[in-house]
Amino acid sequence: MSELFTSLFCFGLAMLFFLRSLKTSHFHGVSSPSLFTPYYFFSQNILTHFFCSRCSFSTTLNFTTDSNGFFNLETIKKAVIEERWNDFRVSGFFDSALSPIWVSKILIGLKQDPALAFKLFKWAETQIGFRHTTENYCVVAHILFCSRMYSDAHNVLRQLVILHNNNDNIQPFPSCITVLDVLWLTRNVCIAGYGVFDELFSVFVELGMLDEARDCFLKMRNFKVMPKARSCNNLLHKFSKVEDRVLVKKFFNDMVEAGIAPSIYTYNIMIGFLCKVGDLKAAKSLFVRMKNTGVFPDVVTYNSLIDAYGKNGELSEAVSIYEEMKEAECFPDLITYNTLINCFCKYDKMPTAFTFLREMKESCIKPNVVTYSTFIDAFCKEGMLEQGVKFFIDMRRVGLTPNEFTYTSLIDANFKLGNTDNALKFVKEMFEAAVKLNIVTYTALLDGLCEHGKINEAEEVFKAMVKDGVVPNRIMYTAFMHGYLKAKRIDDAMKILEIMKENNIGPDLVLYGTVIWGLCNVGRFDDVNTLLDEMKERNVEVSEVIYTALIDSYFKAGKNVEARSLVNEMTERGINPTIATYSSLISGLCGLGYVHEAIDYFNCMKSSGLQANVVVYTSLVHGLCKNERIEDAKKVFVEMTERGLVPDKIAYTCLIDGTMKQGNIEEALGLVKRMTESGVELDLHAYTCLISGLSRFGQLEQARALLYEMIEKGVEPDEVVYGCLIHKYHEFGNTEEADLLLDEMTGRGHAPITR
Repeated sequence: MSELFTSLFCFGLAMLFFLRSLKTSHFHGVSSPSLFTPYYFFSQNILTHFFCSRCSFSTTLNFTTDSNGFFNLETIKKAVIEERWNDFRVSGFFDSALSPIWVSKILIGLKQDPALAFKLFKWAETQIGFRHTTENYCVVAHILFCSRMYSDAHNVLRQLVILHNNNDNIQPFPSCITVLDVLWLTRNVCIAGYGVFDELFSVFVELGMLDEARDCFLKMRNFKVMPKARSCNNLLHKFSKVEDRVLVKKFFNDMVEAGIAPSIYTYNIMIGFLCKVGDLKAAKSLFVRMKNTGVFPDVVTYNSLIDAYGKNGELSEAVSIYEEMKEAECFPDLITYNTLINCFCKYDKMPTAFTFLREMKESCIKPNVVTYSTFIDAFCKEGMLEQGVKFFIDMRRVGLTPNEFTYTSLIDANFKLGNTDNALKFVKEMFEAAVKLNIVTYTALLDGLCEHGKINEAEEVFKAMVKDGVVPNRIMYTAFMHGYLKAKRIDDAMKILEIMKENNIGPDLVLYGTVIWGLCNVGRFDDVNTLLDEMKERNVEVSEVIYTALIDSYFKAGKNVEARSLVNEMTERGINPTIATYSSLISGLCGLGYVHEAIDYFNCMKSSGLQANVVVYTSLVHGLCKNERIEDAKKVFVEMTERGLVPDKIAYTCLIDGTMKQGNIEEALGLVKRMTESGVELDLHAYTCLISGLSRFGQLEQARALLYEMIEKGVEPDEVVYGCLIHKYHEFGNTEEADLLLDEMTGRGHAPITR
């Protein structure tokens, strides 16, 4: 009797709280704002506890029966089967504020016929003004899962979580805690079974609610009901995609501490993740640990480690893992060999890559498109385009279809070697083969066209690319910028810069350097200063490359003060001048007559440990000769050759010209002989210096012989060359030879020089 009184008292108290909550809300459905108020949680939990403990959810529910059979289960059951939804004994429930409770009671009563219970649940959702409570969802989920209607149970739980998570009218819903608690409290609806809790956990994982899934895991651990290892692996896998190293390791440890033994799949997720984030030490440690616990690595495990070590440049370690793999009788697959080939090609070890190709074929594993494309790309990057094309032909011969990566490598290589027509042929072939151009292909194509002055064609490609749905990136814009600047279309280049800013693509150091280089070439130093100020605002540090370009341009523009100021600024900022910087300094200072200062910088460069290259030596030789310090130029020239550097055409020509002006004809001709013997051909400027010098000293016969030599070698003489000879013949009174040369000059399309 006392137990009955207690039950009635608890039920009355629950009703009191429930009816009080109704004053603040017309209905307490899943998506109702009041669902999350303390009143609702308190009343719902009391009700749930009451029904779970007093109504015996795991037993048959006894409905009361009035004179009309209103609560007769069989009557209601029959009405539901016959879909007599308008029957007052069914629809009457929904006229009451307590309808969610009655629905829950009916669902429990129908648990022996889960399909019918689910039918009622679905129909109730369609009733205007009615929404299921969390308890309704959990009750029907238990019924469906116990009846092995797993898919329906999963969908019910998924719908419940989505309803709570997506409701924008309420505060953030602690879905893991609340739904799991209600699911736990209603567990006695059917014979105890805990698979439904794993189903809820899986729903959180499936919906990408990773934090909620982990909270659910920890709560389940407190209930001593654990998700399946497979479900935990799915969450671990999703955590690994987020690339949060701490979170991944923490959940892995949570799994182990909860007694869930890591499987090969668990270890593969962890090792793959650690390899991806570059923590090879932890990956190798886990690799050893899995073997010690009796879990044997599979091909996925080995491939992850081989790839990580290979990409990190630790090729010997990658090979060691490969050898261990074979010893463990875990047979390498196509991915294994492709990974090894890619790594060794990447680090210029193509002979070793070919060794793996041979082993691959010996293992009866056929190379695929990736294998061929890797070798083709490696050949192209090494400048061995002919071999790359041979591989391309061979892959098609064996029935493989080249992909966008294959074509991109060949297109880029042809452009870089100046084979524009061949590059465009490969582009045409891509279209004909219906191979879609990707962003890398478009970038290579735009860069190649701009580099070779085909800016109009590049504009057409750009339009087609945008139409194709490819979003331009910073590299593409930089290529375009470079093309416009080379074509002296400065305003168009500046428009590109504005378009980038409008598209929220911030210029980087390379792009700023490209623009500054172009502006310097046309002397727009005010615009350069504006960009330098902008770089400071964006916290983009000016590099030594930009400083060098500015110093060189200022010197060429005769802006000696500005150039020197930049040198001082570099020093103050702790940026050490490079070889290119010193070359610009020496050339600029010599050009303005500051030879002593140029020599000081040359000596300073050597004392700083930098080794002067041909460009630096040539700049100094040219500057010294220009300032008539021929003997000093000769010393620098000798020093250059003693260091094993081969003088270039400019260095030879400067020294030949200077020596000729001194009247040292034999020495000058000796330099010519030395120049040609070293494989450096004379150009128009070199021949002009020689013919002018010989003519000046009356050596017309030798000068005339050099004229015909240059014509024979395909070097077209200009009016300056002819002018030197004609003038000297006139000076000697030999007008006949002078007139012959004049006729020859005009016959070649050169107009006489008027004095």
